[in-house]
Amino acid sequence: MTITQELESQADISQDVIFPPGDLFSDEPPLESELHLEQITLLIQCLKWLWQDRKDFYAAGNLTIYYSPHQKKSEYFRGPDFFVVLGTELKTRKSWVVWEENGKYPNLIIEILSESTAKTDKGLKKEIYQDTFRTPDYFWYDPYIQEFTGFHLVDGKYQPLQANAQGHLWSEQLGLYLGVDEGLLRWFTPDEKLVPTLQEIAAEAQAQTTQAQAQAAQAQAQAAQAQEKATRLAAKLRELNIDPDTI
Repeated sequence: MTITQELESQADISQDVIFPPGDLFSDEPPLESELHLEQITLLIQCLKWLWQDRKDFYAAGNLTIYYSPHQKKSEYFRGPDFFVVLGTELKTRKSWVVWEENGKYPNLIIEILSESTAKTDKGLKKEIYQDTFRTPDYFWYDPYIQEFTGFHLVDGKYQPLQANAQGHLWSEQLGLYLGVDEGLLRWFTPDEKLVPTLQEIAAEAQAQTTQAQAQAAQAQAQAAQAQEKATRLAAKLRELNIDPDTI
């Protein structure tokens, strides 16, 4: 068989191949960068760890929200970088379909800005989240220049949030602060304690274990020194014909 005949044969075979339909989890485009992925993952993991005993919320990132009044997934959809819905069932979803979720929209939305999305996040998306979603808490953060802004819905309009002394913004819906720590957006408890990652928890536990072991070793060394000192004193007393056990 010549090369031409072989290529023609392969072409005929490829025409008979039937590829299975895709099952995309979201209509959203790929993430802007590795930093965006790290930021979104951080927000999700820390919140889920903090609320590990709760089953009444849904938190997701880069997932499509379908909100067509005609209940069509071909129109009216947006994909926030991160959002939280309260008062709902905690379960895995391929997307958030408003008409299948009792008409619920996110209680909080966070957009991670980039050069290509900042204008839309600050303009069109803000309008949609305010006027259509009626999402009470909306934040955006640019991890490259650390621009951090937040809004709360008051009488149907977004009003800018004022940062506290630490530069953190309060989410009334979640009862948590949002603030920048080492260049990334993090959760803080009402008493301003950083909500840790699992890695940070493990590192802290390891540090405490190491400290406890060091303290135990120090105590053991001090006990050995005390015992050695007592032994020398007893020997000295015996040289003076004094029984140390009678003292």
